[in-house]
Amino acid sequence: MGPSARAIAEQATFHAFLYCYLREVDPGQWTDLDNWSTDPSGDYQGPEVCVLRLDLQRARLAIDTHYRSQAGRHRFGKVRVWHAGQHSWSGIEPIQAVYMLIRELYGLTGGMVPELRKSRELELLCRLAESYQVTAHYVAARRGDTRLGSDRFIDTEQSLLFGHSGHPTPKSRQGLPQWQHSVYAPELAGNFRLDYFSVHRSLVEQGSAAALSAEDMISEALSQGRGPVHPAPGRVLIPVHPLQAQWLMTQPSVRSAITRGLIQPLGDLGPVFTATSSVRTVYSDQCDWMFKFSIPVKITNSLRINKYRELRAGMVMAGLTEKTGFNDSYPHFRIISDPAWLTVRLPGSEESGFEVIIRDNPFCQGRDSGIFSIAAITQDPVCGQPSRLRAVIEGLALNEGRSLAAVSQDWFRQYLACAIEPALRLYDDHGVALEAHQQNSLLDLSAGYPRRYFYRDNQGYYLSESKREYLTDLEPGVASTPELFYRDAMIRDRFCYYLIVNQLFSVIARFGQDELVAEQTLLDQVRHRLGLLLPSLNGPAVPLVQMVLRDRRLPYKGNLLTRVHDVDELNADLEMAVYTSISNPLTGCPAKPEKVRHHAVA
Repeated sequence: MGPSARAIAEQATFHAFLYCYLREVDPGQWTDLDNWSTDPSGDYQGPEVCVLRLDLQRARLAIDTHYRSQAGRHRFGKVRVWHAGQHSWSGIEPIQAVYMLIRELYGLTGGMVPELRKSRELELLCRLAESYQVTAHYVAARRGDTRLGSDRFIDTEQSLLFGHSGHPTPKSRQGLPQWQHSVYAPELAGNFRLDYFSVHRSLVEQGSAAALSAEDMISEALSQGRGPVHPAPGRVLIPVHPLQAQWLMTQPSVRSAITRGLIQPLGDLGPVFTATSSVRTVYSDQCDWMFKFSIPVKITNSLRINKYRELRAGMVMAGLTEKTGFNDSYPHFRIISDPAWLTVRLPGSEESGFEVIIRDNPFCQGRDSGIFSIAAITQDPVCGQPSRLRAVIEGLALNEGRSLAAVSQDWFRQYLACAIEPALRLYDDHGVALEAHQQNSLLDLSAGYPRRYFYRDNQGYYLSESKREYLTDLEPGVASTPELFYRDAMIRDRFCYYLIVNQLFSVIARFGQDELVAEQTLLDQVRHRLGLLLPSLNGPAVPLVQMVLRDRRLPYKGNLLTRVHDVDELNADLEMAVYTSISNPLTGCPAKPEKVRHHAVA
């Protein structure tokens, strides 16, 4: 039978939270099992034990460590606890250990009045419990589902049952009732039609960097459904996510416009869509575009809304990336553009809730095989299956008659060539940095080895202030999006976290956990490739690569600390999250226990 869905979810919840705690709060005290004599009665199986001191509770936790990762993604077993006065260790459920860590964390956090601290602690506990429960629900529903082994784009998108590996509440979905998960949650692979509104043209704003206008793209998408739908003269059809449509119908400004005949709800129309891994971006294999909507749901840290400023930014970046010619120079590296947008302008706020971003869909039927997000490749094994990365490497090794280690090194070399090096070149040559974390990064593995990289996310661009004049000459539209420009020092921190720490190190850790090749071998390979790349750089990527190769610590986005302070980063100034730092495995710096340091980097 194996463990229950609840037990699997509990272990996943524990791993996610502990990963964050060790990175952001306390790296722990590590002891070889052979030298661990404090608890001789414990049933420890791993080679090491990680001990966390909870001084405020006069307690300690000892965590059986089955695999210790240089890149930071360890694999843990059972947990035991010691309380002052007991003079012995005892077993504890993983979720109870998490609750103890949360209590310790809020006890260490200064600068909050007691009532605010309690309120934020309650918020984190609620999100943690919800994420745990939702994960159990998803695992129970998808056990035995053969689509978990499919390589179709939408199947791999919907296979992320455990979610963000570096987030303490990866499946928190506040605002999405349980009965709606089966339709709108990607993990349950539901299908639905979009809701449409007929809106008087005087209220509609739109833009497009493509040959078709935004409203013509909508019309083409609608034609794939149950028959053509044509708007009345002087009106524009606006698609909305069904969850957002329910919210819109409660808004006074929308209800007033409906009463005046300026907005008319049409209900669900057109082809069937399904959610991608972000929940709010939807996909149909029959449609040339995906649609990214606002939805009234808090996912991980943030309420997911399209900001008005982001609409034009996506369109401008579609034009800019085209004009750089980068895709021609690096055909194996592609930025998926968001070339068009629509919204309805209503009095009272900058965003009405109708904001929709139209994204190119390179993965229509017939072109959707072998496409994986790096989050899907590196996710822990699901329901007794090997990880997706291990399955790919084993298949290649069997076909080629070579060792897993040899194939792994070749696979990793090609991954660096199509995903990491071009991203650094784009920043160095053109001053464009990408929020290239695991979920925003896709690989074409249709041939087994990485042959092409895709980046997605109109919210994830950083333009170098030092390249402002060059970029404005290249694409005058960037003058209307000054919020995209950042100082290079700030870009270095963010880009280093997203590209190197979040994406690259997660791939290295997966290879190590799966016992395909030693992490040290891949870290050496990264040092060698970046060392060869550095002399050919002459722009803003130079200090970034130097930092990665030489600094003992690297910037790290603290999702746990962001959650502790209840920061909605998408609505904060400059989308500011809490940043800290971690030891750099490329310099061999050993992790040392440090006190909690909460600081924000804009």
